[in-house]
Amino acid sequence: MRIMATGLQFPEGPVAMEDGSVLLVEIARQTLSRVTPDGRVEVVAQMPGGPNGAAVGPDGRIYVCNNGGFTWARDAMGTRPVATPDDYKTGSIDIVDPKTGKVERLYERCGGNRLCGPNDIVFDAHGLWFTDLGKRRARDMDRGFVYWAKADGSEIREVIGPITTPNGIGLSPDRRTLYVAETETARLWAWEIEAPGKLRHLPWPSPHGGRLVAGIGGFARFDSLAVAASGNICVAGLHICAVVEIWPDGACVRNHSVPDLMVTNLCFGGRDMRTAYVSMSHAGQLAALDWHEPGLRLAYQR
Repeated sequence: MRIMATGLQFPEGPVAMEDGSVLLVEIARQTLSRVTPDGRVEVVAQMPGGPNGAAVGPDGRIYVCNNGGFTWARDAMGTRPVATPDDYKTGSIDIVDPKTGKVERLYERCGGNRLCGPNDIVFDAHGLWFTDLGKRRARDMDRGFVYWAKADGSEIREVIGPITTPNGIGLSPDRRTLYVAETETARLWAWEIEAPGKLRHLPWPSPHGGRLVAGIGGFARFDSLAVAASGNICVAGLHICAVVEIWPDGACVRNHSVPDLMVTNLCFGGRDMRTAYVSMSHAGQLAALDWHEPGLRLAYQR
């Protein structure tokens, strides 16, 4: 493991770039930032609210899930989100031009329903899939949903829900299976993709039409995920200090230790796609790990 950057303010949503840099969000700083290969951190764009998951879109711009913001606890150990701020209005999908830093809002509603806490995002050839984890308050919390939308802003549809705290989202190598990780249950679910923006739903007793791939015991919470070229799903294990590698049939689950109390996300890049860039959010660090197999190259990753 190599520490690429320190002093980050709750990093998330790493995106490996062709030039060796890594784009990521700093949720507590409310920015999209760039970590250069030599460890410098540059602000690409100011993003009020709570920039979260990020992905390169078909036009080369960066599509960002904005969760609307958190209040924060900061102590000697690090930084962590704790609640919904009093001035919270809505979540959104935003687009950033990485050359100019210009931010545009793409979606903040689906029909009559506002987006509450968009979290993670992945593209296929037809559009973008993203999770909306929702918000938690002192005495209640939102039910979550998953959406599919076109990158030009012309269509958005709800495809899964309600679902408990959907967070990480990814696609199988053949782009025929959609994976979603639930935070509070530490479960990974799968849906067959039948057509652009359309999923096959299993009947009851599946709570939302998904097929359970795996769930792990103990006090574990899942965050975002990335998929390897082999099809294995690598999920950030928030409080178990690990990246959890799960076989597509759920037959094997393996933990890869990462020394942080809030392992939130990872992406693959580097030479031969064998570097896993991991956001260690509690300590505010970005780490690079030599992975044992290549990661899956994403739809618009160069």
